[in-house]
Amino acid sequence: MPLLTVNKLNTHFKTMDGEVSAVNDISFTMEKGETLGIVGESGSGKSQLVLSIMGLLATNGWAEGSACFQGQELIGLPTKEINKIRGNRMAMIFQDPMTCLNGYLTIARQMTEVLILHKGMSMADARQRSIEMLEAVHIPDARNRISRYPHEFSGGMRQRVMIAMSLLCEPDLLIADEPTTALDVTVQAQIIDVMNELRSDMNMSIIMITHDLGVIAGISDNVLVMYAGRICEYAPVDDIFRNPQHPYTRGLLHSVPRLDGDTSRALHAIPGNPPNMQHLPTGCAFYERCEFRLEICLSQQPALKHIDDLRQKACHLEAL
Repeated sequence: MPLLTVNKLNTHFKTMDGEVSAVNDISFTMEKGETLGIVGESGSGKSQLVLSIMGLLATNGWAEGSACFQGQELIGLPTKEINKIRGNRMAMIFQDPMTCLNGYLTIARQMTEVLILHKGMSMADARQRSIEMLEAVHIPDARNRISRYPHEFSGGMRQRVMIAMSLLCEPDLLIADEPTTALDVTVQAQIIDVMNELRSDMNMSIIMITHDLGVIAGISDNVLVMYAGRICEYAPVDDIFRNPQHPYTRGLLHSVPRLDGDTSRALHAIPGNPPNMQHLPTGCAFYERCEFRLEICLSQQPALKHIDDLRQKACHLEAL
């Protein structure tokens, strides 16, 4: 049985200007131990997809469809029931650790609360377990630093604390939403190394959400590329980088500077802007920005189809 099966998931929001369709007809499957990278520009629906799965949408939003985690349906699950899953079997690291950590409480207080709530541990046992997890994410002098407040840690160390907190209950699925944003490249590499190490040690699955293709290359097994709330391509990570099959994926890769000395390919910027999510076009949402567009793309939304056993794409082009 797959760890997570998402089928025809749609997410909508009511706003003052009308209804916004943030996630549109998303389907994918994850296996135990797999790392899935979700990549796309800001506003492509990456975060809203996982917030829908976690049951953490804003009050003006709602999800339709199915998200089945270890055989249990999550969409529509009562808060009391999904709270037993969140933080225990499924955990999430948010983008900004400074806003997610309570600045008025020590790290010890915030970490032990998770274990007391979900595992019924005593304070002494919860504190010891928290120290061990801080050591696992390579925070030096964890036994003393656990009594400090978030502002006494650097940005990279705060992100490590968030990772440690999310792993306290040894979840089967860890969702990381832009965990390396605003960190310098050296710290980013350290965070990715820590996550890879912990995934191997705990046989844990990871969903990594990012717009950084370097992060995707460093941690993912498979990659899901999103645009305007839809999947435009899904493939193993090596195939995505070696032979992208969707014009949007190709554009993302060509907009990243190369460091291997290859000067034959000019740096490319995808022209135009993403579409208005309140007024999505009838045809392909990428039509106005696509250099390979066909007449059919203007009027007909391409379906997500298998192009081989491991790859899918939503494009009317047979091949790039």
